[in-house]
Amino acid sequence: MSNEIFNVQNVKCGGCASAIQEGLGALDGVGSVEVVVESGQVSVAGEGLDRAVLAAKLSELGYPPK
Repeated sequence: MSNEIFNVQNVKCGGCASAIQEGLGALDGVGSVEVVVESGQVSVAGEGLDRAVLAAKLSELGYPPK
């Protein structure tokens, strides 16, 4: 299992965290997504993760990596 960590913009509440968890969680290979609202940190764990695909999805959701 691998882990990717991102610092993202625009995370302001639990609703933002839920949107990120649902959006990234739908991607192939993603096992879990944790979001820390206070710091804007997103941690993704799974198998065969592609950092570029994850970053693109975060941007698409409105939470681009810093």
